[in-house]
Amino acid sequence: MPAFVQMALLAAVLATFAAAAAASTNEMEALEPSTNGDLVTATCQRIGGKLGSVDYEECMKIGLELSEGYAVSGTPILLKEYPPLPTRAPRGRVLLIGGIHGDEYSSVTIVFRWMEILDRYHSGLFHWRISPLMNPDGLLRKKSQRMNENGVDLNRNFPCPNWFDETRDYWVRRTSSNPRRFPGDAPLSEPESRWLHDEIERFQPEVIVSVHAPHGVLDFDGPPEAPKRFGSLHLNLLGTYPGSLGRYAGVHKDIPVVTIELPRAGTMPTYKEQRQIWLDLVRWLKTRLPAEPATHAAR
Repeated sequence: MPAFVQMALLAAVLATFAAAAAASTNEMEALEPSTNGDLVTATCQRIGGKLGSVDYEECMKIGLELSEGYAVSGTPILLKEYPPLPTRAPRGRVLLIGGIHGDEYSSVTIVFRWMEILDRYHSGLFHWRISPLMNPDGLLRKKSQRMNENGVDLNRNFPCPNWFDETRDYWVRRTSSNPRRFPGDAPLSEPESRWLHDEIERFQPEVIVSVHAPHGVLDFDGPPEAPKRFGSLHLNLLGTYPGSLGRYAGVHKDIPVVTIELPRAGTMPTYKEQRQIWLDLVRWLKTRLPAEPATHAAR
């Protein structure tokens, strides 16, 4: 397909998405605050009903709030912010994401566990924004699936140069058109990937941490130096894929992307391992993110 035709198609697709997003925003602005609270409650009820490792009360206690994002079905993408403290300028901004793939249960649960640690010990060292479940439709359906409700692999739906040719070539040639790796019909065609794209633009993180399973390794994309080990997970550079978050943010936007690949999707690491991965992550962030001027904390 000629490049100018591709660009015209992409412009038309993005215009349609923009109109739909504006309509959705207008609808949400009309909601009463109590309705917003009901949406969080309903989502926590569904998470508690799906995950044996995170019950409804635990989900509610964390204090998640509505983000600006919604999944295909209208289920909200929940978010919690651990902001700068008045007495301390943070070293930097860290965006932590779990559950991009809906059938990787442990990637959701462990983020809840780490938020429980932050609830007790947030010292203002970093400014965190955390979404434990970016793909709620994938997880909360009757049979969980990797993809979102539209059957799109959200981790293949981010922009990259020559997206149409690159993603199709990889999907067909490397995965034999595996539906679990379907990149979608256009970059950012899905509301969940658009939300993360926009959240990166809003928050301007210095590091992105994305949790997956079940490869049992530590992966890294972007500058400058990768961590060597978190807990028992050793660095193993897997490379990036067309449309992946690692290629979009790590390669094209120069934002370091740490991918924590837990060993099993359905079984959590031991408590000791969960804590060690967290401690090693924080230690690495301290070496990666130098202290910033106090005026930077308000960004």
